[in-house]
Amino acid sequence: MKNPVMNASGTLGYGKEIEPLWGVDTLGAYVTKGLSLKPHHGNPLPRVWEDRHGMINSIGLQNVGVERFFNEHFPFFERKGTPIIVNFFGFTEEEYIGCAQEIKPHRQIVALEMNLSCPNIKKGGIGFGKEADTVYQIVKHVKAVTKIPVVAKLTPEVKNIVEIAVAARDGGADGLTLINTMPAAVVDVEKRMVPIMGGLSGPVIKPVALRAVYECSKAVAIPIIGAGGIMDAKDAVAFLMAGARAIQVGTATFIDPYAIPKIIRGIREYLDSHDCRAIESIIGITHG
Repeated sequence: MKNPVMNASGTLGYGKEIEPLWGVDTLGAYVTKGLSLKPHHGNPLPRVWEDRHGMINSIGLQNVGVERFFNEHFPFFERKGTPIIVNFFGFTEEEYIGCAQEIKPHRQIVALEMNLSCPNIKKGGIGFGKEADTVYQIVKHVKAVTKIPVVAKLTPEVKNIVEIAVAARDGGADGLTLINTMPAAVVDVEKRMVPIMGGLSGPVIKPVALRAVYECSKAVAIPIIGAGGIMDAKDAVAFLMAGARAIQVGTATFIDPYAIPKIIRGIREYLDSHDCRAIESIIGITHG
């Protein structure tokens, strides 16, 4: 990639939405909305809620499905020449495998990103990413049906994320994305109700994500994409120093739609001002 900055899955729609402000070819790679084997309707409103230190989203993984994405949206990225990471999910292991099989190798597709925070309906809704054995098995089975590199996006909702990272690596994952959102809820004290339950993102989760990146990058040798609360170039550099080889930006774009171009420029300025010839010189530098 020409730079280490991507959008987080689901935060730039299908890519064209940001074009009136800046081109997706600004990115090192574009990460798709989470795609499923069949179209998925998502959750009822409200779907997004601004909190004091972050944002809660309950989109419910609404998407047009793999077939429609590649028929209607993928040609745009071919024209732009932008590398793509295809985020995908399922509610059963068979759905994960089927979705991966439907995504054919293409020069634009640099990786598949498995969203392992989804509830496994065959196990009473327990998330796929919460148990090391389950992570190992599902990554192994997906790897068996695709020639595209596989990146496992892990949930922070576990006792030991390093154990989960090791399981993903042992299953054959070519990389990790750390971390997904954290479970959260809102209480409206006037209406005396819970208007939204969903995933918490934004600055409040940055320390959690940084620790996950730091610990997992020391434990596994595969590349890590850092995600969670990156609001500016300083945050991005912190993730790189903690051991990430690339980063994803999400919530910041909702606050400032130009956040990603600013972060890309800010990383370059940091490297220049600190006499760093290449970004590799700061990756994992905190490991000592």
